[in-house]
Amino acid sequence: MAAAALALFNACNKYETYSDKKNQERDAINALIADSSFVVISQEQFEAQGQTTDVGKRQFVYMNNSGVYMQIERKGCGKPLQDGESTNLLVRFLEINLEQQTYFNNDTYPYYVDKMYITKTGTTLSATFSSGRMYSTYGATVPAGWLVPLNYINVGRPQAADEQIARVRLIVPHSQGHTVAAQYVYPYYYELTFERER
Repeated sequence: MAAAALALFNACNKYETYSDKKNQERDAINALIADSSFVVISQEQFEAQGQTTDVGKRQFVYMNNSGVYMQIERKGCGKPLQDGESTNLLVRFLEINLEQQTYFNNDTYPYYVDKMYITKTGTTLSATFSSGRMYSTYGATVPAGWLVPLNYINVGRPQAADEQIARVRLIVPHSQGHTVAAQYVYPYYYELTFERER
């Protein structure tokens, strides 16, 4: 009986609570920020800088409402999504699970791209995947964290040699992530490009 009680005690000690997992998530995010020498700025500073982040200074803005950290590397060509607009966007991505250190991407082949249908109403964005690796792996729902930059960047298609599509980097907590992030309380790092479909 004593051995059984000890085994049960050890099993209980190994059980991770949601609070434990959130602490691990916070530690993983903080480790990435420290190890990469990222400089976190406030939304107020972000607004004062013209809704930009200084890539040379490795700035990421912490978005208070979502908990997402965002760096806008390029605002992109074209124009922002307009109120009442719906369109298809082509997205290339690199995804890194910050706790498991696993990589997932579609950004190494020119025609390997995810497609998402997005609608903007006021400042609210909603989107679903219709094809691609994210769709086949996680389902149709676009992670809420992916939508954060779309109020600050342009989405167009290059019309000249000096034009480029929007590119952002994100640190996305589980609450703003896909189904696996939410289920296991995993934070993810992303590098994303957004391009309007023809």
